[in-house]
Amino acid sequence: MPLQGFSLHEEVSGGHLGEQPVLEALRLGIPDETIDAAIAAADAQEVRVRLLPARLVVALVLALGVWAREGLVDVLKNLVDGLREREPERWRAWHPPVKSALSQARRRLGPRPLLLLFRWLAGPVAPDGLPGAFLYGLRLMAIDGTTLDLPDTPANRQAFGRPSTTLQDGTVRYGPFPQVKLVWLVEVGTHVVCDLLVRPWATSEVPLAQRLLRSVGAGMLVLWDRGLHSHAMLRATLDQQAQFLGRVSTAVTLEPEEVRPDGSFLTTLYPSATTRRRGEDGILVRVIEYTLDDPVRPRPDERYRLVTSLLDPVQAPATTLALEYHQRWEVESTLDELKVHQIDRRPQPHLRSRHPREVVQELYGLVLTHRAIRCLMTAAAARANLDPDHLSFTGTLRLLRRAIPRYQRALTAPQPTPFFSTAS
Repeated sequence: MPLQGFSLHEEVSGGHLGEQPVLEALRLGIPDETIDAAIAAADAQEVRVRLLPARLVVALVLALGVWAREGLVDVLKNLVDGLREREPERWRAWHPPVKSALSQARRRLGPRPLLLLFRWLAGPVAPDGLPGAFLYGLRLMAIDGTTLDLPDTPANRQAFGRPSTTLQDGTVRYGPFPQVKLVWLVEVGTHVVCDLLVRPWATSEVPLAQRLLRSVGAGMLVLWDRGLHSHAMLRATLDQQAQFLGRVSTAVTLEPEEVRPDGSFLTTLYPSATTRRRGEDGILVRVIEYTLDDPVRPRPDERYRLVTSLLDPVQAPATTLALEYHQRWEVESTLDELKVHQIDRRPQPHLRSRHPREVVQELYGLVLTHRAIRCLMTAAAARANLDPDHLSFTGTLRLLRRAIPRYQRALTAPQPTPFFSTAS
């Protein structure tokens, strides 16, 4: 797929500016025809020539994930800053639209073009053999969930809900902001979000996690925490021809049936006690039990219990699987990158949108921009045969903020190869 930028169609000083890349430095890997196809499929095309065409508004929404702390008008100025410097005479009479016009343009666009772009482009990106991305030839994937704070508006409260706690005296205490729940599938080695579900904050993560298995397949090893374990989750993963490695709670009965040489053992898991008695619909799994030898941990005697579909201890030793399971926390790193560094709107709510449709639009724009940054980092790591964890997400984000106008100023010159800061 060719790597192209987004285009800006706008009247400047009475003349048509033509197609100008405004996010070329991001190299999102989204050709103009893909953006146009998403806009057309969402029926979001303009019926007349506008100063804020749909393609530019898509670029604006994506840019919110680059300059999250800045207002809409300032984000638009950042988008065209390099173009204005390159052709000052042509842009002399240009004035940015007011905030209300930009907000109306976002509402006119709606969330569906961004959702379609994500669906069409989402998926793992690690090339074969990339350090940190594979185990025994299996691509490491992980599922987890989180919440993000929203502006406290009646529309957001009604659509997504606000967390609450009931005190001992029966008093209900509400959180300061409405929240939206995200459950996502992440490629562990690259931190790229490969699938995403957006729901009200009170929605259970378990059925959502199972639904995300639609995006896994043969050659993948899926990791999850004990809160997502279920017999249905195991069965659905195997039905997708993928392998699993997940933690289970102490409430799950694990009766040893055959002890393996590495200390792990085989057991059969059933959907219920009734099916266990009947011996119906059982799934043979391998169990790995261990504790972490760290006396400073809050619970140094806590026992981890993992179940996996990798039954051969020679092919997949228990010690290696126990170590690799903790790669699941790479999902938390993805959350930190998006929630703390990319958004970074503290003390304001994570998102800026005051209406549910724009919340969904902004979310998919953020994830697409995060994906673009992570794709750049993966490409750089692959060229150097490095684990992408050795590259700095924050450093790359800062670099791209500076690079966007530089790319615009040098549109006619050969584009330089991006460089990346390494984590110290």
